[in-house]
Amino acid sequence: MSPRVVGATLFVKLMSVYREKTTMFFTLAFPIILILVFGTIFMGKDNVNFQLYVQDLDQSNSSTKSVEALGESGKFKIIMVDPAANATQYIRDNKVDLVLVIPKGFEVSVIQRTILKDYKASVSITYIYDPSSSTVSTKMEILNGVLAGINLEMSGMPPFIRSVEQSILTKKYQFIEFFIPGIIAMAVMTLSLFGTVNLNTELRQKGIIRKLSTTPITRTEWVLSDILYQFILAVISTIAMLLVSYAVFDVSLHLNAWLPVFILLNVFAFVGIGMILTRFVKEAQSAAAAANAISFPMMFLSGSFFPIELMPGFLQTLARTLPLYYVNEGLRASMIFDDNLAALHDSAVIGVFAAVVFVLGIIATKWEEGR
Repeated sequence: MSPRVVGATLFVKLMSVYREKTTMFFTLAFPIILILVFGTIFMGKDNVNFQLYVQDLDQSNSSTKSVEALGESGKFKIIMVDPAANATQYIRDNKVDLVLVIPKGFEVSVIQRTILKDYKASVSITYIYDPSSSTVSTKMEILNGVLAGINLEMSGMPPFIRSVEQSILTKKYQFIEFFIPGIIAMAVMTLSLFGTVNLNTELRQKGIIRKLSTTPITRTEWVLSDILYQFILAVISTIAMLLVSYAVFDVSLHLNAWLPVFILLNVFAFVGIGMILTRFVKEAQSAAAAANAISFPMMFLSGSFFPIELMPGFLQTLARTLPLYYVNEGLRASMIFDDNLAALHDSAVIGVFAAVVFVLGIIATKWEEGR
């Protein structure tokens, strides 16, 4: 193997992507846009504040104070609905997902309960909601918790069970800091898989791969130059994402030797998969479709965007068979938890997978089959 040949091949590949300014822009811009969008959306995730529409049919001092208590909980921004309006029609006309209706006679029931000590007295507050909304169930759960606190306060009884929060981390992390490792893993996977598939199928269709067999370059040198090329792009993309994350969201992550290790293992794994794909799929369009069929389910099932604990049990089991899951977990273990043992375990799993598929990819890459 000649380092000079590998270096020359690598230089040609880097120059080709440098000349394609649009490709280079989207290679770097797409993961950065994801970080900016999701980081902005979930910037205040720990301080959830929902809009709560309230229709007060009682119009009494007690009902007004209860509405104020809902607002003071810090969970809701209260928007009052005209008592004369039809709440169901109001939801349809204004695209609202929930209206809380305080009935007439609310204050009478409060007086019976608090002053006359009639503990059988109660009042029913109605939730009129749109079940098609993705957030309405969360909003009602929070609302039930706030109302339970108001009930307890009105009873005058001290709580029997109190909760105390204790994090396993020494500092409080933002949502974006859990999100960034997953985006890094996803971006490196996409670059390596699609970069290998697109380049190899294009060269195969043009007959260039077959012509390579007549040149001094060996198959090992070609594959090694491809690995270095994908690794350099991955490092550039990762640096760009981290710079934006630190500058815009002021993140605090552990950047150590595990980061380049997982990037390299990620590159090996998905370059190997890409080489296997181009062995069985000859046309560029078909190869891209096959790469999409692998990458898109892996993006959403391996915990890049949201925790796998939110998925059904059988999908959680499936997620733990995917290579990207172990890259995600390994990066989070090293960048957030600073857990070297967990990072070592995840790197071992993805390392074995990468070694197997990469060897299979080398075996599948044959000069003589290019047209």
